Amino acid sequence: MLVKLACPDSILVDWGWIGWLGTDQSRAHPMGMKDLERDDEGKARLKLSVLDQSPVPAGNSPGQALQNSVELARLVDGLGYTRFWMSEHHAMGTLACTAPEVMLARIGAETKRIRIGSGGIMLPHYTPLKVAECFRMLHALYPGRVDLGIGRAPGGGPIEALALKRERKTKMLDDFPEQVSELLAFLGHSFPASHPFAEIRVSPEMPGAPDVWMLGSSMWSAAAAVEFGLPYSFAHFFSPVHTRAAIETYRRSFTPSVYRSEPEATVAVGVICAETQEEAEFLSSSVRLLQRRIRQGDRRPVASPEDAVRELKLLGAMPFEEGEWQRYFVGTPSVVREQLEQMAGELGIGELIVNTIVWEQAKRLRSYELLAGAFG
Repeated sequence: MLVKLACPDSILVDWGWIGWLGTDQSRAHPMGMKDLERDDEGKARLKLSVLDQSPVPAGNSPGQALQNSVELARLVDGLGYTRFWMSEHHAMGTLACTAPEVMLARIGAETKRIRIGSGGIMLPHYTPLKVAECFRMLHALYPGRVDLGIGRAPGGGPIEALALKRERKTKMLDDFPEQVSELLAFLGHSFPASHPFAEIRVSPEMPGAPDVWMLGSSMWSAAAAVEFGLPYSFAHFFSPVHTRAAIETYRRSFTPSVYRSEPEATVAVGVICAETQEEAEFLSSSVRLLQRRIRQGDRRPVASPEDAVRELKLLGAMPFEEGEWQRYFVGTPSVVREQLEQMAGELGIGELIVNTIVWEQAKRLRSYELLAGAFG
């Protein structure tokens, strides 16, 4: 099978490896979309998960930020969140996690039931075999709990992307589709018999495999998820413009695959909950400043809300952002629950992934507690 997928720069990428994946529905992944869970009144119950970026609060070390992530994972495991994903970023004072697979090895040992995964691995920096080996290691340690979210963004600037390259004398190839095909073939032992990689057994070889998700914040990523038949997570908190279009295109265009018999989509949103609306708005000043700084190439740690309020006043009015929903849902638990349920209902999805960045760790933990309490 030869598949064409249009890239953002209008380059058409040809690859035939997707045909290796087969169409035998007996291999469909057991985590395929099922009927939504119901509460006592018969209403659909929205599942909540976590995307953590190990934000570094001003005055704290990156090491403390990583310990904060471990503490958060333990908390949300007990609160009933569905999955805990770690992101990959490079050379940032703002975000400490450069290697999700390392953090997940620790977090898996610190938790009991929550799914753990990458949100995501920036695949262009690595070889598919190495990624497959890392996540098969995690799967061997925590079978049935591991998600492998993959993306094509650099996770940093162009200099960092260059530094991560093994071969720097040539332009970086835009071969993401080929990488995905190879990764899936390694994980599923699905290379054709004549392929030179067919005899490679990815160790440690265990029954099952990590659950692969396609991540993104564009229409291109939605199309890629459809082409590979993978579950899809859209980063609304990062780019809110195409959320509805991406999710609806994915759900409408999806065809059953060896990975899912039905489409499964999630959206990652920013959330800050507090006991009062005023406190929530105050706490949110830190992430609002972070967003302004990143646009200016400023990667300093997360400012305290007091400092953020002062700096935001100097910067003036926030630039207008397009999008049907705001990046961050801020308020009391009941207000935020109503907004999240409205968004999920509009999009027809049964799970939202929550990203919370505030300066004080105790307030961050409390936000996740309040949100979990609001959803029962």
